[in-house]
Amino acid sequence: MAAPAAMDKPQDLFLAMVAGETSGDLLAGLVLQGLAADFPGMRSAGIGGPRMAQAGFNAWWPSERLAVHGYSAELVRRIWGILRIRKQLVQRLTAEPPRLFVGVDAPDFNLGVEERLRAQGIKTVHFVCPSIWAWRPERVEKIRRSADHVLCIFPFEPALLAQHGIAGTYVGHPLANVIPLQPNRAAARQQLGLPLEGEVLAVLPGSRASEVSYIAKPFFLAAARLLQARPSLTIVVPAVPALRARIDALAAECGILERIRVLDGQSHLALEACDCTLIASGTATLEAALFKRPMVISYHMHAISWRLMRRKQLQPWVGLPNILCQDFVVPELLQEAATPEALAEAAAQWLDAPRLDPARLAQLEQRFHDLHLELRRDTPKLAADAIQKILSA
Repeated sequence: MAAPAAMDKPQDLFLAMVAGETSGDLLAGLVLQGLAADFPGMRSAGIGGPRMAQAGFNAWWPSERLAVHGYSAELVRRIWGILRIRKQLVQRLTAEPPRLFVGVDAPDFNLGVEERLRAQGIKTVHFVCPSIWAWRPERVEKIRRSADHVLCIFPFEPALLAQHGIAGTYVGHPLANVIPLQPNRAAARQQLGLPLEGEVLAVLPGSRASEVSYIAKPFFLAAARLLQARPSLTIVVPAVPALRARIDALAAECGILERIRVLDGQSHLALEACDCTLIASGTATLEAALFKRPMVISYHMHAISWRLMRRKQLQPWVGLPNILCQDFVVPELLQEAATPEALAEAAAQWLDAPRLDPARLAQLEQRFHDLHLELRRDTPKLAADAIQKILSA
């Protein structure tokens, strides 16, 4: 099929988008927000969520249809349905070609769509550079075939992509604008009804059932050890509502359910209120860094998945704060190293730091402050500007 004809009226833009998960919906909503002023008659459709719908997006399928992760049994069960959606989406966009396709995150799904559409002359943008700097470097060739341009949320990514002949633009990380530069610990504690004085530990065992199954119990056993040594310690556990019952059951099994506060969500308030966090590796670790909180990063998964991941890992760090700082600024206890004893000891060192090692704590807070400034950009405008240039090329 020939490339779509150039539009006489730029406001008549038909933009196709696919966003998977809540984070993708947020990023896609920012793109639509940034484009709205320049394209008042813009139509947008594809796969999306509620934030995109607020911007007038027509979701042919809801984004949660793509929300599966890793080498899981869930993925095996749902893979055929996801492939069917992808085939139907490409057919629909082939019949009515968009001026531009923007795939937001979900690289396993979106890069395949982008490659097919680009082969038909449709311009493609991928938003959020796949972590080729952390693992799976073989994705570079796939990105080169699939995307005309990549919108990057980390500042070092455009130069890395350029080394492989891929155009990219740094647009900042939207979380850096959501989280205040100066967190207010006292206000967050007041809002959660926590003591204004005394130590608070936030325990974040992840937002996926597989994460909670593997890491929540070591976290809770570590919390039990900390409570034994520090009876006045307050522990808060933000829980995804769908996983609340599982988290309650694991906390009860570890004998601490009556001594912790399990919250319905409210992870940002928990991080702002705490002195330290035990936290599963993922985006939440970046949120903790933006709140300038010391943390102990951990992760545990099925042994086969772990071996596959380790084989493809390119850097010594797993947690985003360490990757972005290019240093072990906070400890990582992964897989077999994530014992309750080791987790409790690492957390205790941070809890003791204001008294025993204030210089270490101050240095960490300064590094996280500098990181926050580096990630804080006008993401909607920068993304819209980059897309404007692609459309006019």
